[in-house]
Amino acid sequence: MTEAPSIQWFPGHMAKTRRLMRESIRLVDVVVELTDARIPFSSRNPELPRLVGEKPRIVLLNKCDAADPEVTRAWCEDYAARGVTAIATDCRSGKGLRQLDGAIRKVMAGELARRERRGMSGAPIRMMVVGIPNVGKSSFINRLAGSRRAKVEDRPGVTRGRQWVSLDNGMDLLDMPGILWPKFEDKTVGEHLAFTGAVKDDIMDLELLAMRLLELLNREYPVLLRERYRLTEEEAARPDAYELLQTVGRKRGMLMAGGVVNTERTAIAVLDEFRGGKIGRVSLEKPRPRQRTAGAAEK
Repeated sequence: MTEAPSIQWFPGHMAKTRRLMRESIRLVDVVVELTDARIPFSSRNPELPRLVGEKPRIVLLNKCDAADPEVTRAWCEDYAARGVTAIATDCRSGKGLRQLDGAIRKVMAGELARRERRGMSGAPIRMMVVGIPNVGKSSFINRLAGSRRAKVEDRPGVTRGRQWVSLDNGMDLLDMPGILWPKFEDKTVGEHLAFTGAVKDDIMDLELLAMRLLELLNREYPVLLRERYRLTEEEAARPDAYELLQTVGRKRGMLMAGGVVNTERTAIAVLDEFRGGKIGRVSLEKPRPRQRTAGAAEK
C-alpha cells in the first residue's frame, strides 16, 4: 500500500478568519456548519466548538448527492443519537434545504419564546455560516438568497471576507471564509481533505494523491471504480498503485510520445472525476466509536 502523505496547509488569511469568527460570534444567534457528506469527520474543524462557544449549532452534510446514501443516513442517525441536529443537503440543487428553517427555529425555541414575551418577535434571526474551504458555502448562500450573492468556484480560498446577506424569511446570514486548522494530527484527515479539494492542489503531489485515492476506491467501492475506468477484475487486483494509475491512463488514452502514460494528467483526471461525483456516490468515512467520541466533544 502506498504510504499516506503528510499534508499541512494553513495560509495567513485563515488565521485572520479565526480572529473574525471570535469577534463576530456575539453578533449571531445560531451557527450553521457545512461539512462534506463524503468526509463528515475530517471536514469538521475541531477548533470550532471553542470559537463559537455555546451558540446553537446545526450541521449540514453537504454534497450528499455525491456521497453513499446509506452512509449519509447512518451519519444523520449518529448525530441524532448525540442530540445534534444534522441535515443531508446538496446546495447546488437545493436538496434538503427546506428543512433548515424549521430546524433553526427548533434549536432557537427558547430564545424565540423570550423574544415573544419581550415584544421582539419581529427581530431577524442572525445565523453564521461556517465550514472548511470548498465545502459549498457559496452555493448554500446563493440558494437561500435566490441569487448569485456569493462567488462560487470549485477550489478553496475564494471567499476571503465577512459578508452579510439578508434573506426573505426574516433571517440575516453572516458568511465567513473557509477555515482549516493549523495542524492535521491524523494523516488520514489531511489526505481526505486533499481528496475532496479542501486543500490546494498546488502544494500536493497529485500522482501520489491519486494513487492513494485509487487504492481506497478499489478497496471500498471496487465495482464503481471498475465501471468508471472499464477495468477488468484482474487489472483492478494488481497490488501496485502506480501500475493501477498507469492502467487508468492507458484506458483513457492519456499517452505521451512512445506510448508512455502521462501519469500527471491521469492523476488530475481521477481527482477531478472523484470531486465531481463522476465515479459514483462514494463516502470515505463511516461513523465509528472513535468518531462518535470526537464528535461528542464538539457538541
